[in-house]
Amino acid sequence: MNIIMFDGVCNVCSSAVEFIIRYDTNAYFYFASLQSDFGKALLKKHKLEDVDSIVFIQGETFFTYSDAVIEITKYLDGRWKYLTIFKYIPKTIRDFIYKYIAKYRYRIFGRRDVCMMPSEKNKSRFLE
Repeated sequence: MNIIMFDGVCNVCSSAVEFIIRYDTNAYFYFASLQSDFGKALLKKHKLEDVDSIVFIQGETFFTYSDAVIEITKYLDGRWKYLTIFKYIPKTIRDFIYKYIAKYRYRIFGRRDVCMMPSEKNKSRFLE
């Protein structure tokens, strides 16, 4: 199973999930919020309790920060898969930029009071 874990109360994270759903017409991805019981258990299983931003779990392999974003784009429809070219930028630089934005994401993009609710059409792709 290919699971994207995201911060369910973060506006930019929730918008990113909606974007991924739009360009994932083959329904390759499933989603779980970091705040859910399922999400917490999955983070613990992979020893990622300290991660508070996007995690992509593909089978038993996991990707975090900028690596997660790059891996996810590989499976999106359209030209988005070309964003994988960013893997040639050193990981330390990519992750620095990612973590900086993640650190201030609530201040820049805002925060929701509750986790996003999926539409009926996509509800089966969200793991609780």
